[in-house]
Amino acid sequence: MKTYCFALDLHDDPALIEEYKRYHKLENICPAVLQSIRAHGVVSEEIYLAGNRLFMILETTDDFSLDAKAAAEAANADMQRWEELMWKFQKPLPFARSGQKWVPLEKIFEVS
Repeated sequence: MKTYCFALDLHDDPALIEEYKRYHKLENICPAVLQSIRAHGVVSEEIYLAGNRLFMILETTDDFSLDAKAAAEAANADMQRWEELMWKFQKPLPFARSGQKWVPLEKIFEVS
């Protein structure tokens, strides 16, 4: 199993943040989004919020590929509609590359 962690900001607007949280209640997420998450090797996905900063943790199968998942989602009209809707709430981190949405986090500590 592999673990990936990412960060992204939301617009610093309490009403928008609350709306974003409502969209992410399991019962409100488009079924096609859930299917896409599960269809490409993601075993578990969690998103956490601190202020207006999001942290996403993906647990995946060993053969998971971020590039393959991104390509599949780019070809999926339902995922494109979801991403377009989410961009209403999201904004890139100040240090994100051009066009980069979720920025991978660097693991700097671990204790087992």
